[in-house]
This record gives sequence, C-alpha cells and structure tokens, in this order.
Amino acid sequence: MTQENNQVNANSHVSQEFIAFAIKKEVLRFGEFKTKAGRLSPYFFNAGLFNDGESLMKLGEFYATAIENSGIEFDMLFGPAYKGITLAASIAIAFAKRGRNVPYAYNRKEAKDHGEGGIIVGSPLKGQVLIIDDVISAGTSVRESVELIQVNGATACGVAIAIDRQEKGLGELSAVQEVIKNNQIPVCAIANLKDLLYFLQNKQEMVQNLHKVEMYRQQYGTI
Repeated sequence: MTQENNQVNANSHVSQEFIAFAIKKEVLRFGEFKTKAGRLSPYFFNAGLFNDGESLMKLGEFYATAIENSGIEFDMLFGPAYKGITLAASIAIAFAKRGRNVPYAYNRKEAKDHGEGGIIVGSPLKGQVLIIDDVISAGTSVRESVELIQVNGATACGVAIAIDRQEKGLGELSAVQEVIKNNQIPVCAIANLKDLLYFLQNKQEMVQNLHKVEMYRQQYGTI
C-alpha cells in the first residue's frame, strides 16, 4: 500500500473506533456481497443491524462527532425513510446530550390522507437542513430528499453518512463525489474506504480481508 493509502482522515480516531464497533456488531461484514451496481464486494455495511438501544446510542454519538468535525452548519436534521428515521433520531439525542437541542424530521413513503396528513413527520422543514443516511449508492435518496426539502421552503446544506465506499458511481467519480457535484452540497462520513484499509492493515487476523478489499479498490476505487 502507498503512503497516501496509509493516511487516514482528520476524523481518524473516531473512524477507527467506529469500524471496530461496526465489525463487533456484525454490521460491517466480510465475504462476497453483490452491490446495487452489480459488483461483487468483499465487504458489506448494513446499518439496519444497529438494532438495539445501546447500538443506536453509540451510533448517534459517532455521527454527531463526525458532523461536528466536518464544520457543516445546520439548523435541523432530516432522515429519509426508512433507515434515515432512526439515524436522525439517534443523532438528535446525541446532540441533546451535548447541550444542543436539534429538531429533526422524516418523510413517509406515502402521504397520509387522515389525521394531520402530509408526508413530513416531526419538525417542520426550515432553515439549513442536514440529510442523514447510512451510505450513498446511486444518490437517488439524496436527490429526492433535496427536492422534498426545497419544496417545503428549506435548504439542504449537506449530507452525513456512516460509510463512504469511495468507489466509482456512474462514471469516474464516486457516488459521494457525484452527489457533491450534482447537488452542490458537502458530504461528511464517519469513516471511508481509506479508513477501512488502514484498520485492516493493522489487524493481523484480517490480512486476508485486507488483500480482497485492496483488490476491489484497485478495480473500482477512486482513491
């Protein structure tokens, strides 16, 4: 691996702790998994497996730290259905523990035609809205979220995700880079592929996974 690949981002301590936590919870697994793009990936991240109170509490803290370190300024959080709902809630709780009471909202998949009605649940969308998701694959969820936020008179100011796979999207850019370019908003992640490679490099028992992930990066990566 090159010296550049050995470097980790400014969020390195948090990212390494997060990767260890995700592996422990079997949210981050290694093997052979088919991605939405039809690629055979040697690793898979499923945030839906953060499925108990303690896991969600810690996950919210990881997100909150990454968001703070990113410098993105925001007024509220938006979690697109379905995974984004619990993610946004856990992050709002994490910020409340830090002394900042952050409003959050999420959308329904289908508009409700009774009771309060509408498609938005939670705080009204207003000001600078930070979109919360687990990963960015094709950028569809982000695009739909940006449009929904704009329709409601607010502004999407960025996206926070758990893992940036740093692999090619539709072209030479990564899916995250495409979102940044197409929507003109920043994206922050708790950890990325470079962080994962660094983690695996320092775990002798995972050397086999390191080689497979490195080979995958050489074929599809943008780093």
